[in-house]
Amino acid sequence: MKPNYPLKFKPILKEKIWGGEKLKNVLNKKTDKSNVGESWEISDVQGDTSIVSNGALEGKSLSELIVEFKEELVGEKVYRQFKNKFPLLIKFIDAAQPLSIQLHPNDKLAKERHNSFGKAEMWYIMQADPGSGLIVGFKKEVSKAEYLENLKNKTLTEILNFEPVKEGDVYFIPTGRVHAIKEGVLLAEIQQTSDITYRIYDWDRVDDQGNSRELHTELALDAIDYKVQDSYKTSYTKKLNNTVNIVDCQYFNTNIISFDKEVKIDYSNKDSFIIYMCVKGSAQILFNEANSEKISKGETLLIPASLKELTLKPDGYTEILEIYIS
Repeated sequence: MKPNYPLKFKPILKEKIWGGEKLKNVLNKKTDKSNVGESWEISDVQGDTSIVSNGALEGKSLSELIVEFKEELVGEKVYRQFKNKFPLLIKFIDAAQPLSIQLHPNDKLAKERHNSFGKAEMWYIMQADPGSGLIVGFKKEVSKAEYLENLKNKTLTEILNFEPVKEGDVYFIPTGRVHAIKEGVLLAEIQQTSDITYRIYDWDRVDDQGNSRELHTELALDAIDYKVQDSYKTSYTKKLNNTVNIVDCQYFNTNIISFDKEVKIDYSNKDSFIIYMCVKGSAQILFNEANSEKISKGETLLIPASLKELTLKPDGYTEILEIYIS
């Protein structure tokens, strides 16, 4: 048997102290949990491996698929580089309350300290309540000493950059960049496969047992990028019935496909798996002549590297994030 159809996985839903109801109410995730902050759509993180929910491979884990199908699933170049480890972690995130202010280490630090990949990531804003936004980077360049002084005095937010956001905004978060999702934001997140986060401030929050979450003040000091940027937002312009690149980095490429009519896709020049995240509308994905699989807003599909020709047939205006490794 070959992995010759688009694979859906059971979402892994994570309750968070800051989570809300949008993953259930806006993205139709089926759960009895409350305060669901994250839906891990495609994951090969140890202990949280995605399980196929459709077709002939239903019930198999992502880890099993890579071992069994190798380059047919992920592409020759990707398999040579990552072997039996899937390189990306794909999520939807709903912040009803602010996430901690945090950052992620680079590959070198993550390997030395945690035997892990680093964690570069990007955000695509799917919905934002009025007045909501993100913390991304510093307002001005600061020294390590200035940073520590503001952290000690609980004035850290005074030196950080707040960005109001709206649907369609994109932010790339390289390793080392201080960031936080504020309350009222629903987004799609694409990142390296890593669950390493250095939490530096958690709004003095405690759980229902009165416990604070762990902070990583010392670990973070040498991992932070203290430099300021002229702009933190990624600029792009959607083009109807076209594919537009929005993020191109060494870890992943992300395009947006905006379409209201049938689109034919040829992946014969790609040596990689393809991931689709539907961020608006819905579409039929036609493959292998007479076969099809549907994707709707809030759903994610993994297109095996061996599947080279697809047709996207939208049910009205639709937007899909297209993710791969080049």
